[in-house]
Formats: sequence, C-alpha cells, structure tokens
Amino acid sequence: MVARQRWPAPAKINLMLHITGRRDDGYHELQTVFQFIDFCDWLEFSPRNDQQITRACDGFAVAEDNDIIVRAAKRLRQRWQQLHPDSEQVFGVDINLEKHIPMGAGLGGGSSDAATTLLALNQLWQMNFSINQLADIGLALGADVPVFVRGFAAFAEGVGEKLQPLTLDENWYLVLVPPVHVSTKEVFSHPDLTRDCSAIKLCDLSRREWRNVCTPVVVESYPMVSQAIDIINNYSEARMSGTGAAVFSGFATKACADDVLQKIRKNTQIGSWTRFVAKGLNRSPLHHFMEAQTGKGL
Repeated sequence: MVARQRWPAPAKINLMLHITGRRDDGYHELQTVFQFIDFCDWLEFSPRNDQQITRACDGFAVAEDNDIIVRAAKRLRQRWQQLHPDSEQVFGVDINLEKHIPMGAGLGGGSSDAATTLLALNQLWQMNFSINQLADIGLALGADVPVFVRGFAAFAEGVGEKLQPLTLDENWYLVLVPPVHVSTKEVFSHPDLTRDCSAIKLCDLSRREWRNVCTPVVVESYPMVSQAIDIINNYSEARMSGTGAAVFSGFATKACADDVLQKIRKNTQIGSWTRFVAKGLNRSPLHHFMEAQTGKGL
C-alpha cells in the first residue's frame, strides 16, 4: 500500500434549490443543481497495519468519533467485511485533515470529506468497490455525499441522490461566508419554508426559474447572511448556496470576480469573514486527481 497520499475534497455550490414536497418519513423532495468549485479541503491518508482509524486536524471543533470522515472509513470497512466475512485482512489508517471549507456554509465540506475518504480508502485498501457501490455507501452518511463520489455537475432530485449530469458554464464565483453556522435541520423544519415548488423537468431547466427557497428563512434567522447578500448585491446578483451561510455571485472572468473581491475586502465590518474567488467546475478536482494517478477515467 502507498503511504501518505494527499487528496482534494472540493467544495460545491447549489445554483438553485427548490423543494417540491415532503415525504412521510419527514425528508424533503428536492430539485437542485450542483457544481464544484476549486476550493478544497485536503486529506492525507497513511495506511496502518492494524485496525485503528484515526483523524487529526489542527483547531477542528468536531470530535474525532463524531467526524463524518471517521464514520465514512468505518462504514467502508464494515461493508467490505460484510461481503468477505472470512477474510483476516486488516484495514487501518491515520487521516490528517487540512480544513479550509467553512462548516455550516452550504458548501458541502463534510460531505466532500466523506466522499474523498471513501474513494481514497477504496484505492489504498484495494477494495475495488465500484463508483455506484461507493455512492450507495455514501448516501447512508448524507444526501450530498453521492454527488461528490460521482464527481460531475448535476441536476439532483429525491433527497439529492438522484443525479443527472449537466454541462454548465464554468464561471468564476466570488464567495462570501459570514462567521455563522447555519443549521440545516433548523432550516428544513421552519414553518415558513416553501415546500410546494412546481417540479422542473431537466429538458426545461432554465436559469430564469432558478431560486433558492431556503434563502428567506435563513435571512430571517441569520442577519449576517442578509448582510452578505446586501454586500454582494452592490456589485452583482447574490445567491445563497444550499441552506447557507455562503453567498456567491458568478462572473464571466476571474478578473471581474477579483475586482469585486478587492472592493469587498475594503469593508472593515467583515474583516474576519471568509471570502475568496473560485472557478466553477463540471468535473470534480478529486476525479481529475484520481485519473492523473491511474492514467484512465473513472
């Protein structure tokens, strides 16, 4: 096994988010558009010769046992052992997380970290699960994990797991993240959340119809998100990703996005806020990384 490999875990943005209904089990039926951006967490994997699975990250508030990264590694190992009950093969790993994607921002950092863990350990532990199998394992960890496992920009339905590939303009995005952690559970349980959007057919998908129905609820509960929207709206149309708190706007060129970023940086009221420019991508940097390693497509 190859030791100490460093893998990307890219962020995503939701270019739209509609809710078309609520299921009997309490989950919401969604329609959303995912696109990756080249802003990443990084994970380093060092295989061990025992059954220990550890995760280290400087300044990370999530306890190791509760981290979706550790749960992903354990679930992958458990699934392999279910299929090979007589095997005595040992699967352990030390994982080091370099965290850049803010938590509670609607950028998918945790889900992406889990997906990278599944894909990396599937290779490093030589398990040979297919992408479909890994996506199924990931779905049990979170509804957004499969899109990161599959690695393509997508129109998603169901709870977010039914994916159809999309080819989108790969714009440059200015992203502004206020220092608040938005609770997805709180947003989806809010009585004022719109849950009756008309379903969109993929063949009729038009940006004119795109909105994020979570935005009014989040703006009401998190004034800093409202402030972020107002700041970006001074220069370009602002949108919120997922259930927030990240707010973004798209630009045709990096120069245009960088110009607005420089203007926003002069705002002394948001000195501690995360803000950056990133490239929109229809193919995940994680999959490009893996293809560069193997020399073939996934």
